[in-house]
Amino acid sequence: MNKDNNQLNQREFVALMALLMSLVALSIDAMLPALNQIGTSLGVANKNDSQLIISTVFLGMSFGLMLYGPLSDSFGRKKSIYLGVSIFIVGSFLSMLATNFTMMLVGRFLQGFGAASCRVVSVAMIRDQFSGREMGKIMSLIMIVFVMVPALAPSLGQLILIFSQWRTIFGVLIILGALGIIWLWKRQPETLLIENRVKFSFKTIFAGAKETLAHPTARGYTLAAGLGFGAFVGYLSSAQQILQGQYKVGDSFALYFGCLALAIGLSSFINSKLVMKLGMERLCKYALSLITLLSGAFYTFLFMTSGHPPLSFLIIYLALTFLCIGILFGNLNTLAVGPLGHIAGVANSVISSVQTLISVGFGALIGLSYDGTVIPLVQGFFFLGIASLLIVIFTQRDIIKVPNT
Repeated sequence: MNKDNNQLNQREFVALMALLMSLVALSIDAMLPALNQIGTSLGVANKNDSQLIISTVFLGMSFGLMLYGPLSDSFGRKKSIYLGVSIFIVGSFLSMLATNFTMMLVGRFLQGFGAASCRVVSVAMIRDQFSGREMGKIMSLIMIVFVMVPALAPSLGQLILIFSQWRTIFGVLIILGALGIIWLWKRQPETLLIENRVKFSFKTIFAGAKETLAHPTARGYTLAAGLGFGAFVGYLSSAQQILQGQYKVGDSFALYFGCLALAIGLSSFINSKLVMKLGMERLCKYALSLITLLSGAFYTFLFMTSGHPPLSFLIIYLALTFLCIGILFGNLNTLAVGPLGHIAGVANSVISSVQTLISVGFGALIGLSYDGTVIPLVQGFFFLGIASLLIVIFTQRDIIKVPNT
């Protein structure tokens, strides 16, 4: 695509990339208001098990993230997205037609596995066409939409439930996935030239994965990111039970969830202002320290309220915690891939995959521990925050001792 064509279609390109990248968030957050209905409809005996509808998407994504980067480098960006979104649509159909909980979870796994292509390949397409400040501008515009989707998705799910049933939400996801494929096919040229493609090889992927996981800096920050985000996945899994079940917010759930999601968006703006002054390493330590202190103090307060603090106190605690989580999101990933620039594509896939897998494991454990109070969630933020902070500290000490890492 030439420069003039880039300029002509820039807005449309941003809209297309934002749609593709938002499929992940939509498949998670739009489903939250419907978890109770889905569980009841499919005969789920333990309400906590309904949380697996959320965590299974992350599990599928953790496996997909490893695959689509190398595939797109070998066979082209568009074909990789066609494959991924097609798998996403198949998973959506399976979930929509589910007659039992197992069928639902298989469909959700496929949704996550397929949608992972959008997360990985869309960034590669942007990198193919833009660089420097122009790339930064495009990414900023896409991230505005990307941040707004989690804030608005529960409202979309809630709106659908007012007029229809939970299966319709999956129908909407199918339509959006199909729209993304058709739009990509009709309007967006392939961005990776044939002469720039590399031969697909599992040996190359395994070699890159081995080098990534063997590197102490990459390994340390990947583990820290996985642990740090584990409690956040636990929140996503149990948010509906906490806000609608425990606090009886009813249809206002989407409003509360959306406001908390915007806290992460605000943190991205704060991070952009502070990162040049303080550096990523120091910001990560500050953010993890604040999460630990906030959670420790709030954990103590929970004993005086039997695990059921006033809703306003809980929202303030979560908002401050999410501000810190938002600062960690990009910084830890950037620090992890930093020393592996020569294999950045494979390294980023491995880091994202391993980090997501760790987060899913701890997030599911926290979510399934929900006991009608917010104690398990706050415990998760506290203990995982401490663990992540210690790993970051030791990783940075190792870097100082061995500067050539």
